[in-house]
Amino acid sequence: MNRLAVVLGLAALLLAGPAAATQQGEIVMKSWKRMDDCARKAQLAYPDFTAEANAKRDAKLKECLNQGNLPPRESPPPEAPR
Repeated sequence: MNRLAVVLGLAALLLAGPAAATQQGEIVMKSWKRMDDCARKAQLAYPDFTAEANAKRDAKLKECLNQGNLPPRESPPPEAPR
């Protein structure tokens, strides 16, 4: 009987930890999805790859992220000299 209690106690501890991490993970995943939706909307609004369309697309993306209270996207790192 004591062994069963120990096994059930350990199982409860093991299952309680991932449940808390999952909630935070779900929040992060929802934020990423909203950020991806903003990028998709900006791409659909300005699909061309001209300098003017790129600037407008970036502005629309920043506007959408700001409206959703989401963090800004990081610019890519500069390319290494060759």
